[in-house]
Amino acid sequence: MAEGDESVELKFRIFDGTDIGYGTYSSSITVATLKQRLLSEWPQDKSVVPKSVSDMKLIHAGRFLENGKTLAESRVHIGDLPGGVITMHVVVQPSVVKKKTGIYVYKNQAVKQNGSLCSCAIL
Repeated sequence: MAEGDESVELKFRIFDGTDIGYGTYSSSITVATLKQRLLSEWPQDKSVVPKSVSDMKLIHAGRFLENGKTLAESRVHIGDLPGGVITMHVVVQPSVVKKKTGIYVYKNQAVKQNGSLCSCAIL
């Protein structure tokens, strides 16, 4: 590690409470690199498996971490827990396929569909 480069001990908790990716990481590692490692270590027997790095969000101290930032830039509290392990949460949010928008006719009324979920009630 470079001079002044600190390390932090991390583990990542997924949706069912399983911890993955336990290890010591440099504070200069980017969030995108962490996600890539988690993707390669993801347990394949789980019901939810991310397909890409963009499907995952890392949460630390109530904030989503940005891919292009390092742990130091993301203000991961290095040294707050001497000898302790920081647990980050991993949320899997699959990429949404964008639907075409259009105008549809339903019971002689024009209805605009924008890809969002909606419901109708006929009285």
